[in-house]
Amino acid sequence: MALIAVNDLTFTYPGSYDPIFEHVSFRIDTDWKLGLTGRNGRGKTTLLKLLMGEYAFSGSIVSTVRFAYFPYPVADKSRSTQEVLETICPGLIYWQLVRELSELQVAEDTLRRPFNTLSNGEQTKVMLSVMFLKENSFLLIDEPTNHLDAEGRSAVSRYLKSKKGYIVVSHDRAFLDGCVDHILSINRSDIEVVQGNFSSWMENKRRQDAFELSQNERLKKDIRRMEKA
Repeated sequence: MALIAVNDLTFTYPGSYDPIFEHVSFRIDTDWKLGLTGRNGRGKTTLLKLLMGEYAFSGSIVSTVRFAYFPYPVADKSRSTQEVLETICPGLIYWQLVRELSELQVAEDTLRRPFNTLSNGEQTKVMLSVMFLKENSFLLIDEPTNHLDAEGRSAVSRYLKSKKGYIVVSHDRAFLDGCVDHILSINRSDIEVVQGNFSSWMENKRRQDAFELSQNERLKKDIRRMEKA
């Protein structure tokens, strides 16, 4: 168990005057299963890329683990699936890979097929299976449900629930509820980390929004009363 510490993170895309993140700080445990949420355009994928070190930023990101990003780019998709997976995780142990695939309901003979003959859903599953075999890695999983049917989403959600040490981005509420134990929420002015699944986070957010709205209405009434006086 270790910590990933993000301190005073500020990032603006080149040529833009509006920062995506400004003086953001948070800490997460490397054993947690985090769901990353935020409105479209708020910076979810950008945050993952920053953790990967792909963009220059101010502030610091301190981690004792390596970050691994999903989906992993595959240069030659005509190669066998096993060969592709061996490039992602050199030195992988075959029986361990087969075990992971079985948990995702993927047949062993899939490894002998060319990677480009697999469906998008199968590619998602085999890639996730091998990335969890990478040692000392913390996974950054970006939209794994895009090419999965309902059965596939359930299988991947159950699989992720059995793992630890990742951040996953998904717009599927039921999927996140089935696998995460913390929510990493990108808000307007900060990033907060809360314990629980997506539904518990959403309910707490609804209550907080309702409280703030009632406070604003009360303040407006006070102002109108003072103006009349």
